Amino acid sequence: MRAFTMLFAALVASGCASQTATTPGTQRVNIQVTENGFEPAVVSAKAGQPITLVVTRTTDRTCATEIVLKDAHLDIHRDLPLNKAVEITFKPSKTGDLTYACGMDMFKGIVRVE
Repeated sequence: MRAFTMLFAALVASGCASQTATTPGTQRVNIQVTENGFEPAVVSAKAGQPITLVVTRTTDRTCATEIVLKDAHLDIHRDLPLNKAVEITFKPSKTGDLTYACGMDMFKGIVRVE
C-alpha cells in the first residue's frame, strides 16, 4: 500500500493526476480519457468523504464516450463530451475498490477507497 501511495504522490507531482480539497472534506481528482483509457487508472479516496471526479475526454479515438460507476450503492452513468470536463460527485461509504468503466466495459479504472 505504501508503494501505491508513493506512486500516486509522484503522479500528482508530475501533473498526471491531481487531488486537492476544494472545500473541507471534499476530494477532487482529475481524470483524462485518452486513447489509452482513463488516466490515471487508479485514484484514491477516503471513505465517508465526498469525492468529485473531474473527467475530461481528450480524444475521439476511444470508445470511452461515457463513464459508468456501479456498485451496491451507486448507479452513475455520464456522457463524456469531447474536451469538456464532467464532474461526478459521490460519497463512498465503505473501504475497497470501486470500478468505473466506459459504456462498453472495455476501459476501466478504480477508485481505491481507504
